[in-house]
Amino acid sequence: MKIMKKIDFLLFSLFCVLFICSCSHIMGYSVLLWNLPEHNIQDGEIVPVYIKSNISHVYVVGIEGENKEVSLWQLTDPVSKRKAIEQAKKYEEFQGVYASVALDGLPMRAEPVNTSKQVYRLRENEVIKVLQKGEGQAVMSGKNTLEGDWLRVLTSDGTHGWCFSYNLRLYKTDVLGNKIGDDEEKQTENTSTEIDRLLLKIWYPENYKAMIESGRIDTEKLNPYYNLHIDEESSQLYFTTPKVSKHWNYKGSVQSASGHYNLVDIPISITVRRQNFIVVRYTGENGKPEDFNFVTLEQNIHELIANEHARREKEYNQIVAFSNSFKSASYGTLNLENDYSFKWTNNKLLIPSVIPSSAKNTGNVKVKYYVSKSLSASYDGVLTFQFDGVQKEINFLYKLENNGLRFEDATGAVIKNNILMERSLSPLVIFFNKM
Repeated sequence: MKIMKKIDFLLFSLFCVLFICSCSHIMGYSVLLWNLPEHNIQDGEIVPVYIKSNISHVYVVGIEGENKEVSLWQLTDPVSKRKAIEQAKKYEEFQGVYASVALDGLPMRAEPVNTSKQVYRLRENEVIKVLQKGEGQAVMSGKNTLEGDWLRVLTSDGTHGWCFSYNLRLYKTDVLGNKIGDDEEKQTENTSTEIDRLLLKIWYPENYKAMIESGRIDTEKLNPYYNLHIDEESSQLYFTTPKVSKHWNYKGSVQSASGHYNLVDIPISITVRRQNFIVVRYTGENGKPEDFNFVTLEQNIHELIANEHARREKEYNQIVAFSNSFKSASYGTLNLENDYSFKWTNNKLLIPSVIPSSAKNTGNVKVKYYVSKSLSASYDGVLTFQFDGVQKEINFLYKLENNGLRFEDATGAVIKNNILMERSLSPLVIFFNKM
């Protein structure tokens, strides 16, 4: 077997010599997928292909008038020059763009779908080539959509697949394979590390961004005190979430990998995905690590909350200005006061199917939820009643009409992210006459 392989190799080498010396026949043209720094050629370039060897797993290509061997996986299949030019255009956007893997075991998939077959599992800090961006299925983290794109990538052993960019750190290289701007970054880190600069910002939970972009503010969830930041005067690192409220003396960090930092004497590590997005891993007293996604925001949260309170007040005042007293022949009399208190008498027909039997006739009312776009043509909003004597809130869709107020019981309605999305299946409708 070894003798046969040697003979095959010698025959291939002899053929190459004869081929190079005797003719200039070209098999086709290929696009380089991985740069060749030893030959000063960057990925995306088109090269002529003369020979393919399945024995040595190489192509013989023409580079600057010389013939060089290049691994099969580094080139596209040889085609006509016209087709090769068309192929090269597909790779132009990510020419010279590579990525470092931020998550050990990150899967590469056959298709840009998170449930597609895994073709490879990447190692942390492994370098891969970014080839193209594709359209794929959104990737979710709980109820939130992760930021990023599906990218077609190539590993250094020739494996092709799709990977979501959320756990990749993309960077640009020159023809020699060096990171562009890398020297400048190193000089900056000599005076101030990346994480020290970033922690001077205030970092908020990732779901705040989606809430703000939707324009549907939930003041119970948009808490300005849930954040991660360093107080410059006291050098204290503050980490506050609905589950955790801690602070420590900040003594600096140790970089364990590109974009990954362990904070000194603090049970927190931080992975920098982008300049406005980080992942904080906090290890609590139980020893179980938990990841939190944080972002920076351009908007002032206090102003957003104040604006939302003003919007709710305006909506409620429109009802009270129309009338603060309404009466239904079957479902009693409802009085709404300017201070958001209410009194609802003679409502026995709503007990206990809508209003709990332990509820009193008084309580407070809120404008708390939005209605979805599909429901906004039929309803003005949602009123939330908190009856004295019960903890459960009672919600009604409402519509101001010419001579009164129409309620629709929202028991069983679908409320998601502070928005009433779907009505109850068999809702009770109440009409109150204006008094």
